[in-house]
Amino acid sequence: MIAALEHFRPHHEELRKRLVRSFLAIALCTVVSYLFIDQIAALCTRPLFLAHPSLKTLVYTKLTEAFISYIKLALLTGILVSSPYLLYQVWMFISPGLLDHEKKMARRIVFWATGLFTAGALFSFFIVLPRTLMFFMSYAGDNLQPMPKLGLYLTFVARMVLAFAIAFEIPFLMVMASSAGLVQPNHFRRKRTYFYIAIIVLSFLLTAGDVTATVLLSFPLFGLYESGIITCRVFSKKEKT
Repeated sequence: MIAALEHFRPHHEELRKRLVRSFLAIALCTVVSYLFIDQIAALCTRPLFLAHPSLKTLVYTKLTEAFISYIKLALLTGILVSSPYLLYQVWMFISPGLLDHEKKMARRIVFWATGLFTAGALFSFFIVLPRTLMFFMSYAGDNLQPMPKLGLYLTFVARMVLAFAIAFEIPFLMVMASSAGLVQPNHFRRKRTYFYIAIIVLSFLLTAGDVTATVLLSFPLFGLYESGIITCRVFSKKEKT
Protein backbone atom coordinates (compact mmCIF):
# COMPACT_ATOMS: atom_id res chain seq x y z
CA MET A 1 0.00 0.00 0.00
CA ILE A 2 2.81 2.39 0.96
CA ALA A 3 4.69 1.49 -2.22
CA ALA A 4 1.60 2.26 -4.28
CA LEU A 5 1.22 5.65 -2.60
CA GLU A 6 4.90 6.43 -3.19
CA HIS A 7 4.41 5.53 -6.86
CA PHE A 8 1.38 7.84 -7.13
CA ARG A 9 2.97 10.76 -5.26
CA PRO A 10 4.90 12.23 -8.24
CA HIS A 11 1.70 12.17 -10.33
CA HIS A 12 -0.21 13.78 -7.48
CA GLU A 13 2.36 16.56 -7.20
CA GLU A 14 2.32 17.11 -10.95
CA LEU A 15 -1.50 17.21 -10.99
CA ARG A 16 -1.53 19.70 -8.12
CA LYS A 17 0.97 21.92 -9.93
CA ARG A 18 -1.07 21.90 -13.13
CA LEU A 19 -4.32 22.62 -11.28
CA VAL A 20 -2.78 25.52 -9.35
CA ARG A 21 -1.40 27.05 -12.54
CA SER A 22 -4.77 26.62 -14.28
CA PHE A 23 -6.61 28.24 -11.38
CA LEU A 24 -4.18 31.18 -11.31
CA ALA A 25 -4.55 31.62 -15.08
CA ILE A 26 -8.35 31.73 -14.81
CA ALA A 27 -8.17 34.13 -11.86
CA LEU A 28 -5.74 36.46 -13.66
CA CYS A 29 -7.73 36.47 -16.91
CA THR A 30 -10.96 37.04 -14.95
CA VAL A 31 -9.49 40.07 -13.16
CA VAL A 32 -8.18 41.51 -16.43
CA SER A 33 -11.56 40.84 -18.07
CA TYR A 34 -13.32 42.71 -15.28
CA LEU A 35 -11.11 45.73 -15.93
CA PHE A 36 -12.56 45.80 -19.45
CA ILE A 37 -16.04 44.62 -18.48
CA ASP A 38 -17.79 47.67 -19.97
CA GLN A 39 -16.31 46.96 -23.39
CA ILE A 40 -17.09 43.24 -23.12
CA ALA A 41 -20.68 43.95 -22.06
CA ALA A 42 -21.03 46.42 -24.95
CA LEU A 43 -19.89 43.71 -27.37
CA CYS A 44 -22.45 41.27 -25.96
CA THR A 45 -25.32 43.76 -26.04
CA ARG A 46 -24.54 45.17 -29.50
CA PRO A 47 -26.62 42.52 -31.36
CA LEU A 48 -29.63 43.42 -29.20
CA PHE A 49 -29.35 47.15 -29.89
CA LEU A 50 -28.88 46.49 -33.62
CA ALA A 51 -31.98 44.29 -33.62
CA HIS A 52 -34.03 47.12 -32.08
CA PRO A 53 -32.32 50.50 -32.71
CA SER A 54 -34.76 52.43 -30.52
CA LEU A 55 -33.61 50.37 -27.53
CA LYS A 56 -30.74 52.24 -25.87
CA THR A 57 -30.27 50.60 -22.46
CA LEU A 58 -30.93 47.44 -20.48
CA VAL A 59 -32.41 47.43 -16.99
CA TYR A 60 -31.76 45.62 -13.73
CA THR A 61 -34.35 45.24 -10.97
CA LYS A 62 -32.20 43.94 -8.12
CA LEU A 63 -29.46 45.91 -6.41
CA THR A 64 -26.89 43.16 -6.92
CA GLU A 65 -27.99 42.08 -10.41
CA ALA A 66 -25.60 44.25 -12.42
CA PHE A 67 -22.61 43.44 -10.19
CA ILE A 68 -23.26 39.68 -10.21
CA SER A 69 -23.94 39.68 -13.96
CA TYR A 70 -20.65 41.45 -14.63
CA ILE A 71 -18.77 39.06 -12.35
CA LYS A 72 -20.24 36.07 -14.22
CA LEU A 73 -19.41 37.66 -17.57
CA ALA A 74 -15.84 38.37 -16.45
CA LEU A 75 -15.44 34.79 -15.20
CA LEU A 76 -16.78 33.31 -18.43
CA THR A 77 -14.51 35.58 -20.47
CA GLY A 78 -11.57 34.65 -18.25
CA ILE A 79 -12.17 30.95 -18.82
CA LEU A 80 -12.46 31.43 -22.59
CA VAL A 81 -9.33 33.58 -22.81
CA SER A 82 -7.29 31.22 -20.64
CA SER A 83 -8.57 28.05 -22.37
CA PRO A 84 -5.48 27.65 -24.63
CA TYR A 85 -3.26 27.76 -21.54
CA LEU A 86 -5.60 25.33 -19.74
CA LEU A 87 -5.37 22.89 -22.64
CA TYR A 88 -1.59 23.28 -22.53
CA GLN A 89 -1.58 22.34 -18.83
CA VAL A 90 -3.71 19.27 -19.55
CA TRP A 91 -1.34 18.31 -22.33
CA MET A 92 1.74 18.72 -20.12
CA PHE A 93 0.15 16.42 -17.55
CA ILE A 94 -0.85 13.57 -19.87
CA SER A 95 1.83 13.73 -22.59
CA PRO A 96 4.67 12.08 -20.58
CA GLY A 97 2.60 8.89 -20.36
CA LEU A 98 1.74 8.73 -24.07
CA LEU A 99 3.54 6.98 -26.90
CA ASP A 100 4.52 8.92 -30.03
CA HIS A 101 1.52 7.78 -32.09
CA GLU A 102 -0.78 8.49 -29.14
CA LYS A 103 0.63 12.02 -28.89
CA LYS A 104 -0.14 12.60 -32.57
CA MET A 105 -3.69 11.36 -32.09
CA ALA A 106 -4.15 13.52 -28.98
CA ARG A 107 -2.97 16.61 -30.87
CA ARG A 108 -5.50 15.93 -33.63
CA ILE A 109 -8.28 15.44 -31.09
CA VAL A 110 -7.49 18.71 -29.32
CA PHE A 111 -7.17 20.57 -32.63
CA TRP A 112 -10.49 19.40 -34.11
CA ALA A 113 -12.42 19.59 -30.85
CA THR A 114 -11.21 23.14 -30.20
CA GLY A 115 -11.81 24.20 -33.80
CA LEU A 116 -15.39 22.90 -33.89
CA PHE A 117 -16.16 24.37 -30.46
CA THR A 118 -14.88 27.78 -31.58
CA ALA A 119 -16.73 27.56 -34.91
CA GLY A 120 -19.98 26.79 -33.10
CA ALA A 121 -19.56 29.71 -30.73
CA LEU A 122 -18.75 32.17 -33.53
CA PHE A 123 -21.59 30.88 -35.72
CA SER A 124 -24.00 31.35 -32.85
CA PHE A 125 -22.89 34.85 -31.89
CA PHE A 126 -22.52 36.37 -35.35
CA ILE A 127 -25.16 34.47 -37.37
CA VAL A 128 -27.85 32.95 -35.17
CA LEU A 129 -28.05 35.40 -32.26
CA PRO A 130 -28.73 38.54 -34.36
CA ARG A 131 -31.52 36.80 -36.30
CA THR A 132 -33.04 35.39 -33.13
CA LEU A 133 -33.03 38.80 -31.46
CA MET A 134 -34.55 40.45 -34.53
CA PHE A 135 -37.39 37.91 -34.43
CA PHE A 136 -38.10 38.53 -30.76
CA MET A 137 -37.83 42.30 -31.13
CA SER A 138 -40.29 42.25 -34.03
CA TYR A 139 -43.11 41.97 -31.47
CA ALA A 140 -42.35 45.45 -30.15
CA GLY A 141 -44.70 48.24 -31.18
CA ASP A 142 -46.53 51.33 -30.02
CA ASN A 143 -48.39 49.37 -27.37
CA LEU A 144 -45.57 46.96 -26.49
CA GLN A 145 -42.10 48.17 -25.55
CA PRO A 146 -39.22 45.81 -24.67
CA MET A 147 -37.33 46.27 -21.40
CA PRO A 148 -34.70 43.49 -21.39
CA LYS A 149 -33.00 42.75 -18.07
CA LEU A 150 -29.22 42.70 -18.04
CA GLY A 151 -28.88 39.42 -16.15
CA LEU A 152 -31.46 37.52 -18.19
CA TYR A 153 -30.08 38.80 -21.49
CA LEU A 154 -26.48 37.82 -20.71
CA THR A 155 -27.67 34.40 -19.54
CA PHE A 156 -29.61 33.98 -22.79
CA VAL A 157 -26.54 34.87 -24.87
CA ALA A 158 -24.25 32.58 -22.85
CA ARG A 159 -26.65 29.63 -23.14
CA MET A 160 -27.07 30.05 -26.88
CA VAL A 161 -23.36 30.40 -27.59
CA LEU A 162 -22.50 27.44 -25.35
CA ALA A 163 -25.29 25.33 -26.86
CA PHE A 164 -24.02 25.84 -30.40
CA ALA A 165 -20.39 25.35 -29.36
CA ILE A 166 -21.20 21.99 -27.75
CA ALA A 167 -23.53 20.91 -30.55
CA PHE A 168 -20.86 21.54 -33.18
CA GLU A 169 -18.85 18.69 -31.63
CA ILE A 170 -21.27 16.15 -33.17
CA PRO A 171 -19.17 15.26 -36.27
CA PHE A 172 -16.07 14.92 -34.09
CA LEU A 173 -17.87 12.57 -31.68
CA MET A 174 -19.22 10.52 -34.60
CA VAL A 175 -15.74 10.03 -36.06
CA MET A 176 -14.31 9.16 -32.64
CA ALA A 177 -17.04 6.57 -32.01
CA SER A 178 -16.50 5.05 -35.44
CA SER A 179 -12.69 5.02 -35.16
CA ALA A 180 -12.87 3.43 -31.71
CA GLY A 181 -15.04 0.62 -33.08
CA LEU A 182 -18.03 1.49 -30.91
CA VAL A 183 -20.29 1.69 -33.99
CA GLN A 184 -19.99 0.78 -37.65
CA PRO A 185 -19.50 3.70 -40.07
CA ASN A 186 -22.80 2.98 -41.85
CA HIS A 187 -24.69 2.84 -38.54
CA PHE A 188 -25.22 6.61 -38.58
CA ARG A 189 -26.62 6.42 -42.11
CA ARG A 190 -29.04 3.59 -41.33
CA LYS A 191 -30.32 5.24 -38.14
CA ARG A 192 -30.49 8.75 -39.62
CA THR A 193 -34.17 9.29 -38.71
CA TYR A 194 -33.64 8.44 -35.05
CA PHE A 195 -30.58 10.66 -34.81
CA TYR A 196 -32.47 13.53 -36.44
CA ILE A 197 -35.14 13.23 -33.75
CA ALA A 198 -32.40 13.14 -31.11
CA ILE A 199 -30.86 16.30 -32.63
CA ILE A 200 -34.18 18.14 -32.39
CA VAL A 201 -34.62 17.07 -28.76
CA LEU A 202 -31.01 18.02 -27.96
CA SER A 203 -31.44 21.41 -29.63
CA PHE A 204 -34.62 22.01 -27.64
CA LEU A 205 -32.84 21.20 -24.37
CA LEU A 206 -29.68 23.17 -25.15
CA THR A 207 -31.67 26.28 -26.05
CA ALA A 208 -33.81 25.99 -22.90
CA GLY A 209 -37.01 25.39 -24.88
CA ASP A 210 -36.70 28.40 -27.17
CA VAL A 211 -38.50 27.33 -30.38
CA THR A 212 -36.78 29.80 -32.72
CA ALA A 213 -33.32 28.98 -31.38
CA THR A 214 -34.18 25.26 -31.58
CA VAL A 215 -34.95 25.56 -35.30
CA LEU A 216 -31.85 27.68 -35.94
CA LEU A 217 -29.70 25.13 -34.12
CA SER A 218 -31.31 22.01 -35.61
CA PHE A 219 -30.70 22.76 -39.29
CA PRO A 220 -26.94 23.37 -38.97
CA LEU A 221 -26.72 20.21 -36.88
CA PHE A 222 -28.45 18.23 -39.63
CA GLY A 223 -25.73 19.43 -41.99
CA LEU A 224 -23.01 18.62 -39.47
CA TYR A 225 -24.49 15.17 -38.96
CA GLU A 226 -24.38 14.49 -42.70
CA SER A 227 -20.80 15.73 -42.84
CA GLY A 228 -20.04 13.39 -39.95
CA ILE A 229 -21.42 10.45 -41.96
CA ILE A 230 -19.20 11.36 -44.92
CA THR A 231 -16.15 11.82 -42.68
CA CYS A 232 -16.75 8.45 -40.99
CA ARG A 233 -16.90 6.81 -44.41
CA VAL A 234 -13.64 8.46 -45.50
CA PHE A 235 -11.83 7.46 -42.30
CA SER A 236 -13.17 3.91 -42.63
CA LYS A 237 -11.75 3.60 -46.15
CA LYS A 238 -8.36 4.92 -44.99
CA GLU A 239 -8.22 2.38 -42.16
CA LYS A 240 -9.01 -0.48 -44.57
CA THR A 241 -6.21 0.55 -46.91
